[in-house]
Amino acid sequence: MLLAVLTISDRCSQGLLTDTAGPAVVALLGQHWPEAELWSGLLADDEDAIAARLEDLSGRGAALVLTVGGTGLGPRDRTPEATRRVIDREAPGLAEAMRFHGAERNPYAWLSRGVAGLKGNTLIVNLPGSRRGAEESLASIVALVRHGLDVAAGGQAHP
Repeated sequence: MLLAVLTISDRCSQGLLTDTAGPAVVALLGQHWPEAELWSGLLADDEDAIAARLEDLSGRGAALVLTVGGTGLGPRDRTPEATRRVIDREAPGLAEAMRFHGAERNPYAWLSRGVAGLKGNTLIVNLPGSRRGAEESLASIVALVRHGLDVAAGGQAHP
């Protein structure tokens, strides 16, 4: 099973900052899916490039693509728009759960515009760009993601 993490950051892609959130998310995926093949990448905040990479990863058969960053209110934060261009069906409960969980610790979590959905059998989820926000968001939905991946792959068991 291929699991992918795509960090979206102008500053990291230019070498001005070191990406810590993406590697932290990769590490969490490795803990929860130790048998999985893990892929990671880094892109600038460019909507067309993000959409193209999401298409590529889903075309390569990734079961899960987690984006990290580009979900805020900044003028170049376009990850949700790129994701909506790619997905066939939204899974809004995942984004709602992440915002709800995050807002219990930080009320600014409600400003995240991240979305989640399916492109074929690939589940795509937008995580916030901060390391803490990305880790906490993923931790809050990992059980849902596990079940969602099973159902998207054709499994019909319900807990």
